[in-house]
Amino acid sequence: MKQLLHTPEGVRDIYNKECKKKIALQDKLLSMLHLYGYHDIQTPTFEFFDVFRKEIGTIESKELYKFFDREGNTLVLRPDITPSVARAAATLFEEEDAPIRLCYIGNTFINHSSYKGRLKENTQIGAELIGLDGLDADAEMLAMVVDGLKSVGLEEFQVNVGHVDFINSLMEATNLPEEEKAEVRELIANRNFFGVDEVLDEHKVEEQVKEAFRILPELMGGADVLERAAQIAPNEAACQAVSHLQQIYQTLELYGAEQHISFDLSMSGSYGYYTGIIFRAYTYGTGDAIVRGGRYNKVLEKFGKQAPSIGFGIIVDELMNALSRQKISMSYEHTTALIVYSDATQKWAIKLARDFRAKKKAVELLKRTEPNSKEDYIAYGKRNFALSMLYLEDDFKMEMVNLVNGTAKVIDCNK
Repeated sequence: MKQLLHTPEGVRDIYNKECKKKIALQDKLLSMLHLYGYHDIQTPTFEFFDVFRKEIGTIESKELYKFFDREGNTLVLRPDITPSVARAAATLFEEEDAPIRLCYIGNTFINHSSYKGRLKENTQIGAELIGLDGLDADAEMLAMVVDGLKSVGLEEFQVNVGHVDFINSLMEATNLPEEEKAEVRELIANRNFFGVDEVLDEHKVEEQVKEAFRILPELMGGADVLERAAQIAPNEAACQAVSHLQQIYQTLELYGAEQHISFDLSMSGSYGYYTGIIFRAYTYGTGDAIVRGGRYNKVLEKFGKQAPSIGFGIIVDELMNALSRQKISMSYEHTTALIVYSDATQKWAIKLARDFRAKKKAVELLKRTEPNSKEDYIAYGKRNFALSMLYLEDDFKMEMVNLVNGTAKVIDCNK
C-alpha cells in the first residue's frame, strides 16, 4: 500500500481556483499600497536570530523556528516582517532624511503550540512608513488599511485603534511589580476584567486606579468613548494619547474612512515594540484579526538608524477565510486556452501555441491518449479553469469549445 506524505501541522497546500483567488487578492491589496506611493521591498525568509531578539520586542524565542548555518550562527524563519524591513531600511537608507514608504508581501512562521487549527505559516502584505512621526502619518496608515480592505470587496469590518501610552499609564499607576503587570496585561488581552480586579485587590492598589481599570471594558466603541477616556487618564501622557486619537479621527473624516474606525483603549499590542497608536482590523467569518499594526519609533535604532516608524501587516489567509465565509467573490481571469492534439497534428498545435503566446495569451498543450474521449478533455479543461479548448482533428478540422458557456463550433482548416 502506497504511503502518502502529508504536510506538517499548521501548513497546507493551495492550488488551482483557491490559489488564483489568493494571487488576485494579493494583487489588489498591493495595488492599493502602490496608489499611496509605497515602494516594494523583499527581505529574506530567514534572518540572524538577533533580528528578532527579545530587545527588539517580537515574539518569545520558543515560538521561533530556529536552525544553524555552517558557521554555527543561529538563524530563524521570520515570525514578523517588520523587524526585517527595519533592519534593511536602517542599512539601505542610512543617510536618508526624507520619509521612506515601503511595502511587501511574504510569509511568516510562528511555532506556537496554542495555534490549534490555525496556520503556522501565513502570508502577509504590509506597509511601513519610516522617518515620519505624528498625526498625518498615523492617519495615512489607518486610511490605507480601510481603502485596502474595501478594494477587495470587504464592506463590514472595523479597525480598532488604541494607544500604548494610555494603557501603560494605567499600568504605571498600579505600582505593581513587572511580573504582575504582565499578568494584568494578559488578563486584559483575554477580556478577563474580573481577574484584573482580583489582582489589583490582592496588591491593594488605590481605589481610584482600580476604578479606572473597571471602566476599561466600556472604553470600546466610537469616537465618543475618547471623552470618557480623557476623564480617567491618570497623567499627562495618557491625556496626550487620548487627544492624539481624537485628532486622528478628525483627519480620517477627511479621508472618508471614519465609518470603519472604532477605539479600544485597553489595547496594548501583541509585540513589545509598539510606542504609539496600535490597531487591529476585524470582520465576520474569522476568529482573529485580519490586520495588525502600530507605531514603533524605537525599532530602527536597534539597527543603527534613528527614525520614527509605523506599519501594518494584512494577514492574507485570514482575510481569504473571511471573504469566503461572507460569500464575497474574488474575481480572477480565466485566460488559459487548452489545445488538444494528436501525433498527426503536433506541428499544427505547436504553431498555434506559439502564435497565442506571442500575443501574450496563455496556452496549455495536451496530447490525446487512449481511451480518453473529447468529453474527458472538456472535463479536464473545466477542472483547470481553462477558458476554451481547441480540439484538433487528424483531418485538420478544429472544434472550438467555450468551456464557460458550453458553446462549440467546427472550423475546417483545410480551406
